[in-house]
Amino acid sequence: MSSTRVLIDHRKGGVARHPEKAHRPDNPILRKPDWIRVKAPNSPTYFETRNLMRDNKLATVCEEAACPNIGECWSQRHATMMIMGEICTRACSFCNVTTGLPHALDADEPSRVGDAVAKLGLRHVVITSVDRDDLADGGAAHFARVIGAVRAASPGTTIEILTPDFLRKPGALEVVVAARPDVFNHNLETVPRLYLTIRPGARYYQSLRLLDDVKRLDPGIFTKSGLMLGLGEARPEILQVMDDLRIADVDFITMGQYLQPTPKHAAVDRFVTPDEFADYASMARSKGFLQVSATPLTRSSYHADSDFAELKATREARLAATNVQPAETVAV
Repeated sequence: MSSTRVLIDHRKGGVARHPEKAHRPDNPILRKPDWIRVKAPNSPTYFETRNLMRDNKLATVCEEAACPNIGECWSQRHATMMIMGEICTRACSFCNVTTGLPHALDADEPSRVGDAVAKLGLRHVVITSVDRDDLADGGAAHFARVIGAVRAASPGTTIEILTPDFLRKPGALEVVVAARPDVFNHNLETVPRLYLTIRPGARYYQSLRLLDDVKRLDPGIFTKSGLMLGLGEARPEILQVMDDLRIADVDFITMGQYLQPTPKHAAVDRFVTPDEFADYASMARSKGFLQVSATPLTRSSYHADSDFAELKATREARLAATNVQPAETVAV
């Protein structure tokens, strides 16, 4: 398949997904090792989930980011909702989401998300979004409305959000935290040295500060962050990021293999072995994270429902062991 072809989204009438990458030189796509190959989805439940997303006119990061776990997750009725449209204002070199000028926010989207969560019967839902640098609050109020709609439609569902960095959006974080999601996730994605090429629109310490501020505003909310491996990072850099996250009191770290979407995206430096991932997981646990998920196929929302149950149980066990009561919510 040519690099021109894979940059075109045929679901959207041939619109270029990555116009900012079109003139970049091609990076060869390496053959995937056996440990990260997955089967094509074919279960009836997979198609039922897909149809429900279509019927409710909802985007999912599962499709937009070409997640390798889509078959497994959708076959279990797990889907990560992607709100505020399908067009991102950032142009990260790893990401397969379309870049461009987004459309206006859809005022009916929160109710459609709530309806889909209720119909799927989800115990736990993950809600993410594109970056919306074009909005004064970065989409914070919309996140809050979606959280409220899910609570109204499915009161028993726990809510995990995966947000942008709200860079230069004063007051935005406070609006989202006040809506009280159960888990606040924001991915650092990679080590500081690689930000200029991998995540050029973001700032490492802004992302780190965002996670730290969530705990400052509401210590009861679980915080979570993730890294992609295989972009050229070194082991000491990964361990330093772990330390930075622990200083910010982040509860949960995920680590997975970066997979190159097209020849125009950042190249895979190498495929990290399962044994290396297991070693990183061991190191993360030794540093005090409540929950760790580190495998080649790990993604931010992979097994999020069972991980949340384990995360909650681990915190309760630690608090019981030290006779410490859970932190009270701080008013925002």
